[in-house]
Amino acid sequence: MNVRLTKEQKIKVLNSADIYAIMQQVLLRENKIRRNQEHFWVVGLNQNNKILFVELIGLGASNRVNADPPDVFRMAIYKLASKLILVHNHPSGSHEVTDADLNFTDHMLKVGKLIHVEVLDHLVITETSYTSFEDRGIMNQLRKSGFFEITGPEKKELEEFKIETEKKRAEKEKALDIAKKMKEDGIDLDTIKKYTGLSKKEIGGI
Repeated sequence: MNVRLTKEQKIKVLNSADIYAIMQQVLLRENKIRRNQEHFWVVGLNQNNKILFVELIGLGASNRVNADPPDVFRMAIYKLASKLILVHNHPSGSHEVTDADLNFTDHMLKVGKLIHVEVLDHLVITETSYTSFEDRGIMNQLRKSGFFEITGPEKKELEEFKIETEKKRAEKEKALDIAKKMKEDGIDLDTIKKYTGLSKKEIGGI
């Protein structure tokens, strides 16, 4: 589920505090019952570290939430994001990193490397504070880890996913290029939308 952001929230990210400031607001917008569930969000960035989107991809119990690689990377590919930041909350109020958090992040790092979408950081947040894997040096440790090297059937499956997603990325880039030229020629948005398949929002952002 796409999380609506204000224009002011679509910032260039300089550090983990920038991400937490936005994600804390997103979390606090939820009612108290929903805040007692774990949420998993993906924040997509462009090459210049500007936020493209925030996507809620998982909503779970009070102490766990499930998210698979296709869920994590699908929107990044569709929105042409080159970088991701993973974010999830701990309703318990503790922002300590768990073994499950480490294993999951390691897995996503290796998948991202395979399909050329860089996972920059993972934030564990609460209503009042957060922990950044990057700030604590955990991301560098995981990048050097061989624990979740992708092999066997999963590697084949991800290679196929990579080919498919690169094809979709190329199609999206081509559509954006065509839309840009049509827009420069003064063609109206409805016609551009009809012939490119892009949304008016995407066309307006060119």
